[in-house]
Amino acid sequence: MELNSQIDHAERKKKIKKEVLSWAKTLVVVLLLVVAIRAFLFTNYIVYGSSMMPTIQDRERVIINKIGYDVGSPDRFDMIVFHANETTDYIKRIIGLPGDTIEFIEDSLYVNGEFIEETYLNGAVAKNNRRHYTEDFKLEWLTGEKTVPDGHYFVLGDNRPNSIDSRHIGFIPFDKIVGKADIAYWPIKDFRKLK
Repeated sequence: MELNSQIDHAERKKKIKKEVLSWAKTLVVVLLLVVAIRAFLFTNYIVYGSSMMPTIQDRERVIINKIGYDVGSPDRFDMIVFHANETTDYIKRIIGLPGDTIEFIEDSLYVNGEFIEETYLNGAVAKNNRRHYTEDFKLEWLTGEKTVPDGHYFVLGDNRPNSIDSRHIGFIPFDKIVGKADIAYWPIKDFRKLK
């Protein structure tokens, strides 16, 4: 009887050890997947500052799709994260694609001579106390270029009176783009797909 008890105890120990080892392997695989996804597919950013308000608030957290532009090209009005310099990343909205002419007249965007509505700014423009929400300019006045160069993008913050963007730092080369801002996830009550 005592021998059976010792055998049962030894078998239970083996089963527990096997179960713990199985869970440990699973945990290692999950951690490796999380690291791989974060490194190659998606990453998260905390947005600092007010340059993308009202679309994205200061200290809001967003998920960046890092592979979308490996299979497709950036589109007008995509919100992108890019390396502004060696230590700082910015989040801004693409306004001009390669080959575009850009002009703002009386808070109206003209791309290649055609009016393009910026519906994401409607509330901000209406609440604006300044003469213009976006000061009048032509691409050539700011950059010396008539069109956005190949492989580059012209970006603006949604909070035009308070944004350092292509009006100040010039065109953004494609190879400096980290990815597209897809989702705002924190604070959780404001979880949403970004537009």
